[in-house]
Amino acid sequence: MQFGSALAVTLFARVGPGGAVFLRLLSASVVLVAIWRPRVRGRTRRELLLAVVFGAVLAGMNLSFYNAIHRIPLGIAVSIEFVGPLAVAVAGSRRRIDLLWVALAAAGILALTRGGAGGLSLLGVAFALIAGGLWGAYILLSARVGREFERGSGLALAMCVASVVALPAGVADGGGRLLVPGTLAVGAAVGMLSSAIPYSFELEALRRIAASVFGVLMSLEPAMAALAGWIVLGQGLSRRSVVGIALVVAASTGASRRTREAPIAV
Repeated sequence: MQFGSALAVTLFARVGPGGAVFLRLLSASVVLVAIWRPRVRGRTRRELLLAVVFGAVLAGMNLSFYNAIHRIPLGIAVSIEFVGPLAVAVAGSRRRIDLLWVALAAAGILALTRGGAGGLSLLGVAFALIAGGLWGAYILLSARVGREFERGSGLALAMCVASVVALPAGVADGGGRLLVPGTLAVGAAVGMLSSAIPYSFELEALRRIAASVFGVLMSLEPAMAALAGWIVLGQGLSRRSVVGIALVVAASTGASRRTREAPIAV
């Protein structure tokens, strides 16, 4: 997902954050619909409403996040955004050991955020915080969609809704440049890396583990974002950031061990 986000940054000069989000969601929608062939007929109003809300959250999360990484480094943006998953982990935890992993992850996030963060755009930070809140909602909604819909049909429907929601922002930022073949190709790659593949895996993960444990495991995201930003965009890592990555990886390893003990619901 984070390497897809780094690739998306290269699109901003051509189609802006809104255009990149729209291309990402649209391309992912096409692939997911082709794979899962979701049906609307026969669905209850409750199920359809859930898919619409999930899609709106997906669109809002991606639009706010892309506007954040348009203004601040990728690793820092994801670190700030992680307040959402971290809140889910804290709220859902019933074991002291889980709180220990959350505290360790929080220390790593703090180190990543403070490392080289001087002169950050306040608007970029605000967008990252909004994205974090929506990310937390995404985790909870993804678990519900996984229970209510068979396989990936719910995600496919939600992605179609997200594409429609993001359309105005995409047209406003990208206009006719959205139809340039090279831009379409990069947008499709971003859609596969950042939406179709990771969202499908996350949906399956949330069928099998608690949302609180999933939230702690997502602590890998700031580390992966910092790595992707360094490799793809040349956004350097300070020593403090390296320490933060180590803390986050340690927390994720501990949470993973606890996850193996959890019952798997198929």
